[in-house]
Amino acid sequence: MRALFCLLLLLLSPLVDAATGRVFVSNEQDDSVSVIDSATNEVIKTIPVGKRPRGVGIAPDGSAVYVAVSGDNVIAVIDPHTLEVVRTFPSGDDPEAFAVHPNGNIYISNEEDAKASVLNPATGELVAEIEVGIEPEGVAISPDGSRVIVTSESTNMLHIIGVPEHEIVANIVVGARPRAATFSADGSTAYATSEISGEVKKIDVASGKILGRMPLADDKAKPKDVLVSRDGRQLYVAGGRANRIFVLDANSLEIIKAIPVGKRVWGLALSRDGKRLYTTDGVDHQVSVIDTGALDVVATVPVGKFPWGVAIDD
Repeated sequence: MRALFCLLLLLLSPLVDAATGRVFVSNEQDDSVSVIDSATNEVIKTIPVGKRPRGVGIAPDGSAVYVAVSGDNVIAVIDPHTLEVVRTFPSGDDPEAFAVHPNGNIYISNEEDAKASVLNPATGELVAEIEVGIEPEGVAISPDGSRVIVTSESTNMLHIIGVPEHEIVANIVVGARPRAATFSADGSTAYATSEISGEVKKIDVASGKILGRMPLADDKAKPKDVLVSRDGRQLYVAGGRANRIFVLDANSLEIIKAIPVGKRVWGLALSRDGKRLYTTDGVDHQVSVIDTGALDVVATVPVGKFPWGVAIDD
């Protein structure tokens, strides 16, 4: 009887919840998304999505891949199993980066409108709009979902937004042209990159105090994306024109290593187990795959023109 019950549970389990192990890469100048099989590091499909796709994210239940199609002012929804665009919905003007909340809502930076939009992707409903600084770009959500960070490039600020009230609780001045941010696992600390000043900042979320600053020691470094390792000990920073991934100690911000990758590295995605880091190398039209134990590139994957965003369905 128990065996029959287990079989019924297996049969009734929704297929959409099964992770595919696929890596989704937006190709900004090809108007497409490349799909990479993470087991083979080969592109298995290229999906047309619309004009100038940028940010990419995965639904919390794994049922959908979201792509910000900046030139069409929509979010495209891809089925991660069939690899087809199943629908689109309006996103506000010029969606660029976004993050997916644990409750399923999407927080989007609308660069031209100096605001952040909160959308329910199931219905397309606009849940909230929050006025932020000029040229918002990076979006990060704390692990518990209680805080959202939006970076404003021309205002040189991080805006910390409370959820569910959707009000700004702090405006923090950081280095020139902040691009991206991320939270520590407990949500108490945030890290942000600043493109023009070529540095990484460490911030206490509760007080808004700057805890540390590290220039990337390379005049070509124009850092964009930033992620925290799964054990919380290291930061991975996309160095932009430096063509390297900088690995920093998350506590001291000391630079541990600079890993050469392709030209104009922008986006980052980390596998669930933390063993693989994927980078979008825009000018070389490729994705680099880094072994985070060895801190070396183990594969490069040709994709479309000017890859920008990347997300993993694992």
